[in-house]
Amino acid sequence: MSRALPQVEPDPGLPSRVTVYEVGPRDGLQNESATVPTEVKAELVRRLVAAGLDTVETTSFVHPDWVPQLADAADLLDLLGDEGRGPRRPVLVPNVRGLDRALESGVGAVAIFGSATETFARKNLGRGLAESVAMFAPVVERARAEGLWVRAYVSMCFGDPWEGPVPVPQVVDACRRLMDLGCHQLSIGDTIGVGTVGHVHRLLDALGAAGIGPERVGVHFHDTYGQALANTMAALRDGVTVVDASAGGLGGCPYARSATGNLATEDLVWTLDGAGVETGVDLDALVETSTWLAGRLGRPSPSRVVTALAG
Repeated sequence: MSRALPQVEPDPGLPSRVTVYEVGPRDGLQNESATVPTEVKAELVRRLVAAGLDTVETTSFVHPDWVPQLADAADLLDLLGDEGRGPRRPVLVPNVRGLDRALESGVGAVAIFGSATETFARKNLGRGLAESVAMFAPVVERARAEGLWVRAYVSMCFGDPWEGPVPVPQVVDACRRLMDLGCHQLSIGDTIGVGTVGHVHRLLDALGAAGIGPERVGVHFHDTYGQALANTMAALRDGVTVVDASAGGLGGCPYARSATGNLATEDLVWTLDGAGVETGVDLDALVETSTWLAGRLGRPSPSRVVTALAG
């Protein structure tokens, strides 16, 4: 029996092409209880690129005590060589020291990771909102001076496990502070997966009114309540064309236990293929990659599409 394919019914309300910003090697693996060998990480990146994922966030140059699963960042980039560098291979950097280490490894793109709430900023960064912006200012300035592409993540944009609902104006203010530093792209994160479609529309409208249009925004939804794909499609209808996703649906946040897996890249690609939206991603190769990775991790993939197609 041949593999099932979605029936293609083009949707004129969606962009003609979407960039899938693959976060599996970084955001997916950082939450694993066991450390994944560097060689496996390198093979994962190579397989993802071969499957057509042009943008792959490879690792994070945080202090090893914070995220020990990614302590091998420099070794990974050495192993990948040119495949792990350039503007399509971003790495996360938490501060100037992290940027120094990233530059030593020859990266071409970096991401900073801010927060929309004071509590999470202190838990994740060890400082408040204003202090974290001050910490990131020299990072962005130097990265831009070195010719790097810079992304700004903002977490807890749709809700916070300690503070509860997060007012939209508060989120917009946090986003503007980071984008005003000179970042090229903003990724708004639903870290604990509580966002809903109406909330997505309202936040994107408010960002647009503040001068941050959808052409500068990526969306990053977690699937805690099964809303990640619906929220993503809502964002695409508002003009967003960059979507963060993780192969096999891996991921979470080591500083927020209620944050479960990311939107699975396979689930996203299946939906976009059916809507006639180009991604450049080979779904068969991607499913094969996630099945391979699940074997290395010793458990099945959370992705419904991987489960259906690999079964």
